[in-house]
Amino acid sequence: QVQLVESGGGSVQAGGSLRLSCASSGYTSSSNCMAWFRQTPGKQRERVAYIDGYGTTDYADSVKGRFTISKDNAKNTLYLQMNILKPEDTAMYYCTARHNGYCSVLAGQYAYWGQGTQVTVSS
Repeated sequence: QVQLVESGGGSVQAGGSLRLSCASSGYTSSSNCMAWFRQTPGKQRERVAYIDGYGTTDYADSVKGRFTISKDNAKNTLYLQMNILKPEDTAMYYCTARHNGYCSVLAGQYAYWGQGTQVTVSS
């Protein structure tokens, strides 16, 4: 049974930083795609960043240059370092994974989801 558990969310002022973590169990992160999505009330879940089974990363234009996705395969943990946070980054952030080395920007392509961690950025 695959489980994904996020942590690290919180409240921060604009310009600040947070690091999200996602601990996985029952899942081999080294050869598969993992990603971060975020969602605000009334909006669709949007892809923030992903890292595929080959180590290639990709980011939404809105976070490029500010966020960094990485994973520690030995710890089965995915990270999202978020710097220069803006109020528009406020959302529930979700860790997700799929049994495929390649990633997708579509939420429907992912089989496993964590419970989410809230990030709130105040101006």
